[in-house]
Amino acid sequence: MSKHLTILTGASRGMGLAMAEQLLDAGHDLLCMSRHHNDALGQHAARAGQRCEQWPVDLANAEAAALRLEAWLANVSSRDIATVTLINNAGMLPRLVPLSALSAAEIAQAMRIDLEAPMLLASAFLRATHDWASQRKVLNISSGLGRRPMASQAPYCASKAGMDHFSRCVALEEALRPNGAKISSLAPGVIDTDMQVHLRSSDASQFPDAGNFVGMKEKGMLVSPQDAATRVLAYLARPDFGANPVSDIRD
Repeated sequence: MSKHLTILTGASRGMGLAMAEQLLDAGHDLLCMSRHHNDALGQHAARAGQRCEQWPVDLANAEAAALRLEAWLANVSSRDIATVTLINNAGMLPRLVPLSALSAAEIAQAMRIDLEAPMLLASAFLRATHDWASQRKVLNISSGLGRRPMASQAPYCASKAGMDHFSRCVALEEALRPNGAKISSLAPGVIDTDMQVHLRSSDASQFPDAGNFVGMKEKGMLVSPQDAATRVLAYLARPDFGANPVSDIRD
């Protein structure tokens, strides 16, 4: 058993893209689910000599993606696969305004992408691989905002808190099974991505913490996507991964 298979959402940009590139360089085969296909990632995979299948997916309709993933895994021969991993990395921020200013459609979309999609994909992944002899892992990319409240961030904070808690529940379930999967919901720190640009450029009258995010950028407190990816993947590779189902890369 020498192969490594990783399923990664949100792989077309930011930390997700950096993780995808580093995983390919480390010899992993990838299945990537992102809103858009990334041609450069495909070229990187070819240079690395690894398989990288990319699915353009709208995770606001995660049920279809989960059904497709389960069917795809059912046709994978697990005989030579040493590790199989799901990384739920994709996420979105709705408009940075009070909850009362968001439409029902905006709230529903945020909760579907940030919470429903990771749950459905994790369920499909665990079900499809339950009898594999491979080491099985689920890494949910959470946020410190799942552990502390912030005004005008209610859907995002709530979804990340939900991600943390469903990870705790699944960890208890998998601990009762032979070759149960290891799971962790990991806050990756503050990363210099498009999401941070969105936070810094928001209307301070609607989002009171906008100035704090501007200050973090000015003080050089943001980690590059590449460095963040390196730290997250090192955490994923630790022998004790899953010992704590909710964790923070800064601890």
